[in-house]
Amino acid sequence: MDIEDSLDFDQQRIDKLEELRQKGYPLYPPTFERKNTLKEIRILHAEAGHEISTDTVTTAGRLFIVRNHGKTIFADLGDEDGRIQLYIRKNDIGEEQFDFFSRYIERGDIIGVEGHVFRTKVGELTIWVKGIELLAKALHSLPEKYHGLTNTEKRYRQRYVDLIVNDESRETFRTRSRLISLLRSYLVDRDFLEFETPVLQPVYGGANARPFTTFHHYLGQNLFLRIAPELYLKRLVIGGFEKVFELSRNFRNEDIDTHHNPEFTMVEIYESYRDYHDMMALTEGIISHLVFSLHGSYTVKYGDGVLDFTHPWKRLSMEDAVKEMGGIDARSEPLDTLRARASALNIVGWEEAHSWREFLVLFFEELVEDKLIQPTLIYDFPVENSPLAKRHRSKEGFTERFELFICGMEIANGFSELNDPIDQLERFQRQDEKRRSGDLEAQMIDYDFIQALSYGMPPTGGVGLGIDRLVMLLTNQNSIKEVILFPQMKTGFERANPEGNEKDPGSI
Repeated sequence: MDIEDSLDFDQQRIDKLEELRQKGYPLYPPTFERKNTLKEIRILHAEAGHEISTDTVTTAGRLFIVRNHGKTIFADLGDEDGRIQLYIRKNDIGEEQFDFFSRYIERGDIIGVEGHVFRTKVGELTIWVKGIELLAKALHSLPEKYHGLTNTEKRYRQRYVDLIVNDESRETFRTRSRLISLLRSYLVDRDFLEFETPVLQPVYGGANARPFTTFHHYLGQNLFLRIAPELYLKRLVIGGFEKVFELSRNFRNEDIDTHHNPEFTMVEIYESYRDYHDMMALTEGIISHLVFSLHGSYTVKYGDGVLDFTHPWKRLSMEDAVKEMGGIDARSEPLDTLRARASALNIVGWEEAHSWREFLVLFFEELVEDKLIQPTLIYDFPVENSPLAKRHRSKEGFTERFELFICGMEIANGFSELNDPIDQLERFQRQDEKRRSGDLEAQMIDYDFIQALSYGMPPTGGVGLGIDRLVMLLTNQNSIKEVILFPQMKTGFERANPEGNEKDPGSI
């Protein structure tokens, strides 16, 4: 199958386009003077009655419905803010223009119109059209008018069509845009500075994840798409910027499911002279502010339930969470008993666990995470799985780290940041040993970051917050693909990559 065949143009529409071209009609004009949006028309003529207004409106948009009644046509015109009815009468626009509309303009086309506003007898605001201009001819028909685009895979592959015909999808992405603007304003208003750090990095780090690898021919070296901006933002803290954040696109070469996409958005925030308690408070403040700003309430409907973001949120140490919700006191039980429990639960990776703290993490992931529905802050993580967090000031073998869980999903991850360069180097070395032993998600040693730390980083709190998952919760969506405009999928065109899929460049 050729790409050209898979485009599946509507041949009748192509024929009409060619007819217009032969007649010398100016197709696809470069501009149109739209003097009024549909929102402006609705506001200006909110009090309009059945009598036709004397004011002329000039607007433009896409045709969604066309109903031809002989010498009159009713149509629905839509733009970003909604739709309005058009009334087109042959006696008003003349036979030539009326026939032009009837023959060449159809559902899905983009047109400009000029006319006067009135309300029909049933009270519908309508434009009595006096002039029409075809601005863009659609070569594909829109999905059936009553049900929109319902095929889930097609909605993701052809998001542009999804946005045209599904109001719910447009509203989801409006909410996402507003959320990001509100988040940025919240931080800027509190004197945080926004920065941009490298997406292409010579050493990946800041999280445990498998990276995407590429090769830079001029430098003659491998580079990685960042898995997190953490280590570069900490360099800025070392350099003297005390309150920093970045809204970043990150890339992790991982599975795709309802909670994961290889390309995702997060905000990372760092503040000097703060610790993980301060970051928990900041996280709670940010999200509660976003919820109330978007919904006018601290409660949000999600699925069949209601999420309550009212202060204060529940807080539990990981150890207490496993005791309370998993029924296991990992600290008190012998290792053999923990191994037997993990084996009975078929927990992946239990054979590699060598301490009760490592089993604690496995039991938490298996028995507790899915039960954390309401916003819950889980704190004090074992040092074994927290290579960038400061050691706990009073709990041996633990770190000052927390994660926020809502509906069983990790939404945020924060630390009292590790600023001891010797300790950091030792943890990197242990991570690198795992990587060289085949752990594709273990971190590399970033020697330049160790050198930066050796110049001295003040006590610092940091947190990373997942934007995509948060938008899922606040728009009542059960899949991350619903809140990412163009989620990663296998290509829809067989010849999109004529050379075939690139091979993994290999281990580094």
